[in-house]
Amino acid sequence: MGDGFVAVLLPVYLLALGFAPLQVGVIATASLLGSALLTIGVGILGARYDHRQLLLAAASLMIATGVAFAVVHDYALLLVIAFAGTINPSAGSVSVFVPLEHAVLTREVTDAARTRMFARYSLVGALAAAVGALASATPDLLAPAGIDRLTGMKAIFVLYALLGLFGGFLYARIPQRRPTSDTGTASALGPSRNIVLKLAALFSLDAFAGGFVVQSLLALWLFEKFDLSLSEAGVFFFWSGVLSAFSFPVAAWLSRHIGLINTMVFTHIPSSLALMLAALAPTLPLALALLLIRAALSQMDVPTRSSYVMAVVTEVERAAAASFTSVPRSLAAAASPALAGALFAASFRAWPLLICGALKIAYDLLLLMQFRHLKPPEER
Repeated sequence: MGDGFVAVLLPVYLLALGFAPLQVGVIATASLLGSALLTIGVGILGARYDHRQLLLAAASLMIATGVAFAVVHDYALLLVIAFAGTINPSAGSVSVFVPLEHAVLTREVTDAARTRMFARYSLVGALAAAVGALASATPDLLAPAGIDRLTGMKAIFVLYALLGLFGGFLYARIPQRRPTSDTGTASALGPSRNIVLKLAALFSLDAFAGGFVVQSLLALWLFEKFDLSLSEAGVFFFWSGVLSAFSFPVAAWLSRHIGLINTMVFTHIPSSLALMLAALAPTLPLALALLLIRAALSQMDVPTRSSYVMAVVTEVERAAAASFTSVPRSLAAAASPALAGALFAASFRAWPLLICGALKIAYDLLLLMQFRHLKPPEER
């Protein structure tokens, strides 16, 4: 929820403080880079320290970040806070909390229940982020009560700190796990290193492809090709998000019947084909219908991917595996929007959608070829 409203509020808040758009972009980049380094760091530390302690430390950092953003106005200090804190302008999966949560949750469920658990985890997270995005309008709602917009935005960052406090209370209730005898000398990645690196490379290809059709670029394509109105776009993306969120439990059900890798691949390929067909659709209703089909299928690999990564590595490697497979995805996704923008500028408007679909199909086929024989315990 906190990431959901910070992703919307951060640029508006910085502009209200008087910073230029370039300065806002630098802070956003610093926060993304800092989030990536923190995520890698906790993945490494997760092999040596109790996950509960690391989650409590991360919650404390979240509290400090929210308070600091509410009271600090100096640009240089905000830049340091953005880099070292937990602010995440992407509201994505690169977060100091994610690899630790994945590892803790996995150790508390059976192999048979793991994918259902990740489906619930992803569903609740997606809905909470949506609620957080709606909460970003709070400063405007407070205006009639005589609270100016800047003060309202500061209050939202205080709320971010309070969410960190509440999160810390919940993390404190996690059972403490005594370190194993070899934890103190364990490396972040051991026997599963090659598996994790291969998965990270493949997931990065998938994320690079997805960067060609991030939501803002897809909206731009709809505006330019079909002259879609802003209100119509809002309705479309709402339903697109709802379909994506509720596809997670469907993915868990499907994976019990055909397996995790097959679920990832055989839902992804039809979604990519729907995207490519939408790029060539002659009418708006047909394009929107194809894009909604894509939305209902394209995110079904989210819980299954998390479950698969946790299943094919040892327990001590889980935090590192979650970290090392999520950070490269986000870095790869950051590279392709600029290329898509160049294609839009050159009037090749359909090409980003076509390139995205083709690269994703290539990823799916490579994933199937490389990992169809490496099955999680519940499928053996």
